[in-house]
Parts: sequence; structure tokens; C-alpha cells
Amino acid sequence: MIIIGEKLNGAIPSVKQAILNRDDEKIKQLAIMQTQAGAHFIDCAPSTAPEIEYDTMLWMLNLIQEVSDTPVCIDSPDAKLLARILQEGHVKKPGMVNSVNEESDKCETIFPLIAGTDWHVVGLTCDQDGIPSDCEKKIDIAKSIIEKAVKYGVKLSNLHIDPCVMALSTMPTSMKDFERCITGIHEYAPEVKVTGAISNISFEMPARKYVNMNCMAYAIEAGLDSAIMDPCNMDMMGTIYACEALQMMDKGGRKYNRAYRQKKFGVKK
Repeated sequence: MIIIGEKLNGAIPSVKQAILNRDDEKIKQLAIMQTQAGAHFIDCAPSTAPEIEYDTMLWMLNLIQEVSDTPVCIDSPDAKLLARILQEGHVKKPGMVNSVNEESDKCETIFPLIAGTDWHVVGLTCDQDGIPSDCEKKIDIAKSIIEKAVKYGVKLSNLHIDPCVMALSTMPTSMKDFERCITGIHEYAPEVKVTGAISNISFEMPARKYVNMNCMAYAIEAGLDSAIMDPCNMDMMGTIYACEALQMMDKGGRKYNRAYRQKKFGVKK
């Protein structure tokens, strides 16, 4: 499982306050914690007003890269801002771009810049009409993004399609739809990875961690490749390690046992 650490996002109240205060140490601490927890990418999502987003992202990027060698995921709904960051070379080594979709020309803006490189990219299954409720429509949007990736020469193994997990509280079929999207995308393009912001499914539900943990387990069984999540959440990490062992992705449970010895998930002896 590829873990995209979600903790440096301005939508989180404590991070929003750190951004407002220009709290260097808070940003560095969150980058270090996620690196030590085993994140494969660290999300850098200012989530600020558009007029200050570029400067805020540069500030965050510099702090993250000062304390961590983990690749950074530059995250913004503004494709032109992401393109500017890429073109100006502010990221020290290839990471991830989050995100493109079928709304306007986002794929056309980003794909030529990362074609033939080691950059990863997230493609959201939404278009000018927003996020569809029908999972087959989501799969159709995914196919369109995949076709554009092929056209521009983006490595399909570096493309992560995010089917936009819906909240169980408003859509009872959200888990089954997520599983269908995972299998449908893999059937169409086995090289392509499927990702998701798992915690979306438990929005407005009580005891959210149980919903999230079980969503992760079902999604891994369906073929989930990566996840946008908190790598410091030991319950979620424990679920991933256990599922990988049970699904024979971790033969003999070596990774599971190593994680347990390193106290990367919250189970008492």
C-alpha cells in the first residue's frame, strides 16, 4: 500500500492556524512525524485563499524538504498553480501532483509537464458536472483520464485514479460503489493505481475509526493500491499491515511482524 500522508492540509484546523501564524516548527514536526511513520508521499495542501496559495505552498514545500527526503505531493485544485510549481523547479525530486480531473483542461495542463518522468499524479473522477453518484459514470471518467495519460506519455503505473469516496451517511451504497470502481478501473487498465481519501466515508458517522478501518479492509481486498490518510494513525496502519498479510501481499507476515516490533500500530503485547 502506498501511503500519501494527509496531515499537512490547510483544511485541518490546527494546520490552518499554523499557516496563519507561519509556524515553521509545526509544519516541520508534521513532516517528520509522517516520514517516521512510513509515508511514501507527504501531501502539501495549503487550502488557502487563491491569492496567497502560491506563496504558502512554497513556504510549506521548503520546510517539508528541509527536514524530510520523502517525496512531496503538491496538492491544489488550481492546475495552473501546480504547473507553475513544476515549471519553476521548486520540488527537489519527483513526487506527486494532486490532482487532475475532467473539468476543463486540467489533464492537458499537467500531463505534458510530467510525461516521461517519475512524477505520480492523482486523477479525480469528476467533470464539469461535479462528482457523479453513479459508479459507472466514475469509471467512464477514469477511462477518459487514462486515455489522455496514454496520449501524453504519462506512465500508467504512476497514475492514481481517485473515485471520490462518498459519505456512508448520505449514500448507503458508498462502499460497494468504491469497490466497483476499484475493480472496474483495474479491469480497464491493470497498470493504473486506484487511490482514495478513506476517511471521507465516515463523515457524520459515530465512532468513525471503525468505519474507516473496515472501509480500508474491504478496499484492500478489492485491490486498492494507495490511500490518502494519516500514517500516524496506528489503527489504520495496523489494518493495512494485517490485510496485506491475510491477502498474501506480505508473505509470511514479515512486514506485519516488523511493523509490530517497531510499534507502528496500536496493539498491546
